[in-house]
Amino acid sequence: MQRHGGQILADHLAARGVRRVFSVPGESFLAALDGLYDSGIANIVCRHEGGACMMAEAYGKMTGQPGIAFVTRGPGATNAASGIHVARQDSTPLILFVGQIDTAHRDREAFQEVDYKAVFGGLAKWVAEVDSIDRLPEYLSRAFSLAVSGRPGPVVLALPEDMLSAVSDVADAPTQMMELCPTLSGVAEDAIGWLSMAERPLLVVGGPHWSPEAAADLASVAETQGIPVALGFRRQDYLDNRHPCYAGDLNVGINPALAKRMREADRIMVIGSRLGDIETQGYTLVDPAGPVQRLFHVHADPDEPGHVYQPELMVTADAVSFVRALSRMPPCGTDWSGWTTAARADYDAWATPKESPGAVKQEEVIRWLSDTLPEDAIVTNGAGNYAAWLHRYFCYKGYRTQLAPTSGSMGYGFPAAVSAALEHPARTVVCLAGDGCFQMTLNEMSTAIQHGAAPIVLVVNNGRYGTIRMHQEKHYPGRVSGTALVNPDFAALARAYGGLGEVVTEFSQLPDAFARAKAAGTVAVIELKVDTEALATGLTLTAARLAGEAAQPKP
Repeated sequence: MQRHGGQILADHLAARGVRRVFSVPGESFLAALDGLYDSGIANIVCRHEGGACMMAEAYGKMTGQPGIAFVTRGPGATNAASGIHVARQDSTPLILFVGQIDTAHRDREAFQEVDYKAVFGGLAKWVAEVDSIDRLPEYLSRAFSLAVSGRPGPVVLALPEDMLSAVSDVADAPTQMMELCPTLSGVAEDAIGWLSMAERPLLVVGGPHWSPEAAADLASVAETQGIPVALGFRRQDYLDNRHPCYAGDLNVGINPALAKRMREADRIMVIGSRLGDIETQGYTLVDPAGPVQRLFHVHADPDEPGHVYQPELMVTADAVSFVRALSRMPPCGTDWSGWTTAARADYDAWATPKESPGAVKQEEVIRWLSDTLPEDAIVTNGAGNYAAWLHRYFCYKGYRTQLAPTSGSMGYGFPAAVSAALEHPARTVVCLAGDGCFQMTLNEMSTAIQHGAAPIVLVVNNGRYGTIRMHQEKHYPGRVSGTALVNPDFAALARAYGGLGEVVTEFSQLPDAFARAKAAGTVAVIELKVDTEALATGLTLTAARLAGEAAQPKP
């Protein structure tokens, strides 16, 4: 059967079970849009390519299958780069399809021509340009396989306009592969034996491939072995935070007691995580040059263990399979109850709210959300000091209730919330965003309205880029440059888009405002007017400035 390239592409996506793609349309991939027309695949048209790619990345996080985004050539592709970077650092499967110029005009610097291998080569797992319609099924199969294999990540496929519009009778490539996986029982037995020799052990868990079953297996391992578990940066939903073995998360604003415990651990088993910059506080908690701790590293990419740290033992396996094997092991026989109980007590003390200034206290807001939201509610965020309150005081109770970028990308929270609301319309989806963070992608409110997504956004409005202001006051106290913001009326803006808008100036107004937002059945924005003195958890603006002044060299 003769089909144009766009139809071959759409048929392949449908055969792969793709239900939704995210796009900003362009004339460079009209044939692909035509192929999607009667494919049964929902095309979520977005307002910016960065937002589209972040929505696709969030879809990949939620489902474990590649999120799909379509953007046009040149500026469309470069706009999408922020989402590609998130997918890379977060190890999320994603495929970005980019419309490309006609192959006959290549290398002329034609209109919007870009060398995609040069642009995305350092960001994506694989970048390719398909110049033959007969090879399109081959390229598509490879893209899907690479996006999920080993350490998952983003793939970029450039699709020349003439290739998409050409016709061919090429057959579809097979879409199903059966992988036979080892049980890992012998490896798990060795791992438990290795752990049993520890006096102060720690499990560090993160990375991709997770699932509800893996979260249950991890809880079982922790309980059976009685070992403390620290979760990687923005992987707080991998273990119910109420579990007695939960010791906290290794985030930017880490609990000092957990940081001390990680330094003092004699054996650390790292499962799934790369044990990267954030988890190690700039590679200081574990020294790459000569770690005090003995390391056992489990990762799906055989190139990762040894990339920074030289582990004593390594296993090439995805975290899900390895934790499943560990969960079938009996207790190792070593009693770590005192060490584990103390780790939990440190977390409980850290999670006890510390008062910040103002009538709208962020610790009260987060605690109220944590106590009130359904246990399966999905909470998203981008980057900024406001997120420190969320990470410290919100109790995550189940897997995939957190969507946040380990890459630290501002603007991520709202597109992720739109994607989550489309994927799980029956679940409550809440985006926590700073005023600067939200303004990077708030134009996607139009996307939410158009496609019926109904996330609730809490905008923390302090009139500045808070994280940078904090660093500014620490290093150059009083010399404020480039961090002040003039903001719109966020509630009025939400109403202008067709959503609900509320303003909260004191905490007592929040429950009723949230109830109205939930009942609205559309995108809703609740603007939280917070005190400008509230700079970070346990830190005021004045205190940061005074500390910065005290640290300055004396004349």
